[in-house]
Amino acid sequence: MAVQFQVPCPYDLHPSVAYIQAILANLERNSGRDLAAWVALAREEAPSDLKGCSAWLRARGLGGTQAGLVAQRACAAPGQATSHAFDDTPEGYLAAAPRYVEAQYAGKKAALRPLFEAIVLRARGLGSDVKVCPCQTIVPFYRHHVFAEVKPFASRLDLGLALGDPATVGDPSGRLKDTGGFRRKDRITHKLEITTEADLDGVLPWLRHAYERDAKA
Repeated sequence: MAVQFQVPCPYDLHPSVAYIQAILANLERNSGRDLAAWVALAREEAPSDLKGCSAWLRARGLGGTQAGLVAQRACAAPGQATSHAFDDTPEGYLAAAPRYVEAQYAGKKAALRPLFEAIVLRARGLGSDVKVCPCQTIVPFYRHHVFAEVKPFASRLDLGLALGDPATVGDPSGRLKDTGGFRRKDRITHKLEITTEADLDGVLPWLRHAYERDAKA
């Protein structure tokens, strides 16, 4: 019999997975029911809309986050994926992560995939603590927090960067753009637009700057 080898996932476990796992553990420990049992009960007895279902669950002692998680599952139509269903298990997320990237770079955006991979390679080279954790529409890079993210558009990639106050960030090239994130208190405050291989030349110093800013948890 031939031995089947599983190809390792090229991405890392998203931090939200551990968060959801903790919620699920507390749910069963504090209420006596696990997620599946609460979902089944809510589908049988709770209002069918998300808001009403969540309120019904909170009235039965669930916390807001727990109620929202159960309601999201309970109110999903049969066969409909919930927005964070992968978070229930590490295995589920690591199976979904490559599919997220494939979907982001499907069709006309396939030509952008080599640029994305080149950015990932540069980010990985910053340190062994870099985590690449795809979501449905973006691919964030984590150290202790998100320090950068890549989002594809029709003809370019936006490399978002957590660089802090724009007043303290100088860019003689003029390529670095203020996203307005600092004023909104978002992590991502700047971006570089990547359309060709030549645009990759200025990526590494800014990635390193964002990575080093996140040195202290």
